[in-house]
Amino acid sequence: MKILIADKFEPSGVAGLQALGCDVVHEPDAADAALVTVLARERPTVLVVRGTKVDARMLDAAPLALVVRAGAGVNTIDVAAASARGIHVANCPGRNAIAVAELTLGLLIAADRRIPDGVADLRAGRWNKKEYSRAAGLAGRTLGVLGLGSIGVEVIRRAAAFDLAIVAWSRRFAGQARPLTLAEARSLGLEEVHQRRPIRLAPDPAAVAAACDALTVHVALSAENRGFVDARVLGALAPGAIFLNTARAEVVDGEALAAAVRERALRVGLDVFHREPAGGTGEFDDPIVALPGVYGTHHIGASTEQAQEAIAAETVRIVGQFVASGRVPNCVNLARRTEATHRLVVRHRDRPGVLAHVFERLHEAGRNVQEAENIVFAGGEAAVVSVQIDGELPGTVLAAIRDGHPDVLDARQLAIRAD
Repeated sequence: MKILIADKFEPSGVAGLQALGCDVVHEPDAADAALVTVLARERPTVLVVRGTKVDARMLDAAPLALVVRAGAGVNTIDVAAASARGIHVANCPGRNAIAVAELTLGLLIAADRRIPDGVADLRAGRWNKKEYSRAAGLAGRTLGVLGLGSIGVEVIRRAAAFDLAIVAWSRRFAGQARPLTLAEARSLGLEEVHQRRPIRLAPDPAAVAAACDALTVHVALSAENRGFVDARVLGALAPGAIFLNTARAEVVDGEALAAAVRERALRVGLDVFHREPAGGTGEFDDPIVALPGVYGTHHIGASTEQAQEAIAAETVRIVGQFVASGRVPNCVNLARRTEATHRLVVRHRDRPGVLAHVFERLHEAGRNVQEAENIVFAGGEAAVVSVQIDGELPGTVLAAIRDGHPDVLDARQLAIRAD
């Protein structure tokens, strides 16, 4: 199997893919039209990318069966186009969570103590101890966390060590204003934190903002999350509060954030911007960084050696399972619910031609197969096939399946409940 890596990638990951017996081609600078050309030339089965965009042109250029995003999100991949072509899309969720959480806490401290401003003055030859001695400090204050995925959880773990109280929101608990239960905290991996100081839930993002001294965003970019940190949420923050975004720029209304900085003196730590250069280097002109109290980093949240090694290992695991079984861990574009209304269950002798007989009868009846699984019993003499179909079979067709082949032992159909 041939794999094309069209991005920078850890040498350990390249070696791991090669150890699977795969033919690995590494073209770290291939992008846009150049990537289309490389795909057409190499014709890989698997494409691995980090930040490189993958659209329909790339998906049509080679016989791809799997695209792996060596990172947490898949917003740089046209997932709908991949689904229409029967191409799996997988990612590596949670493998960079600690790295992003570490940077988030770094930006929080930098904003509270104005470290970048102090460094700039020192480099300019200015000593101003009186000015930079003024800081609120973090202990005993409240951190608001939007999103309780793997990154949000790692931020909370580290924030607890700074003696910060936590108020949080996620869609899982939307509309609820109460402490997390111990069982819920345990399911999130926050049992020890919660036992020391209960984690509070707020019913919506604005309520979190109103209850905290610093607000940090850790939600994935999706249609419903685009711009959801808006003027209402930012307006609920107290004047002089801290706002952090190490998720995606698009989840925050950029104009509303700039207005809040100007009008209400928010301090802001950003790792993501609306006007980022397309490549790793380039000119940068996002005006928000010129505002006082805004501190930024270069979209480097996941870019630690530890995180990249973990992501490389997860990529190898995904590809390894795909090579061995055809199954894809962390696949993001399989249907959660199909159009199937009925399940056909056929017990049969494990002989050639039985499944062909079943599927031919389904074809004649105009029924489309949504899912199918054939399981062989111990000894290899018999098996049972379960087929989900998009409509009820007439009794005559069911009888034809049951009685029309000598190796069919039984056939029945069940209605699928729409739970």
